[in-house]
Amino acid sequence: MSDKLTDADQKPFEILLVEDNPGDVRLTQEALKESDIPTNVNVAVDGEQAIGYLNGKSEYASSPKPDLILLDLNLPKKNGLEVLEIIKDNDGLKHIPVVIITSSEAEFDISKSYNLHANCYITKPVEFDDFNNVVQNIVRFWFSIVKLPKD
Repeated sequence: MSDKLTDADQKPFEILLVEDNPGDVRLTQEALKESDIPTNVNVAVDGEQAIGYLNGKSEYASSPKPDLILLDLNLPKKNGLEVLEIIKDNDGLKHIPVVIITSSEAEFDISKSYNLHANCYITKPVEFDDFNNVVQNIVRFWFSIVKLPKD
């Protein structure tokens, strides 16, 4: 009997998508469905909801901790940089890779993201196929190439 898990046996990787644009949420979910890597996506539509989710507040008490966070910067309530700072200052969360995926190409946002320990910064492609490829490559990189710590 083989020790190798089949795709059906593999537990999906947990992703927290922090994105307020419903179109981008839908595009990301579609790209992840097409991926050969099983994922489960939870969505937070603003910075405060993301922090509540990550801290297991009230309705998120039984939500799984994400293996990866896809974080937009332009968010209501708390912007992405504020969310990133909170994540990376929290000993229970800072090990979770955070990929900034945003429309901003501003040098300030890029520098500030890396200064706050973002794991990478990606500008959202405008074309659907390019966006799809970027999302699938992010997942492939983080879940099949990189070794992540087990909680």
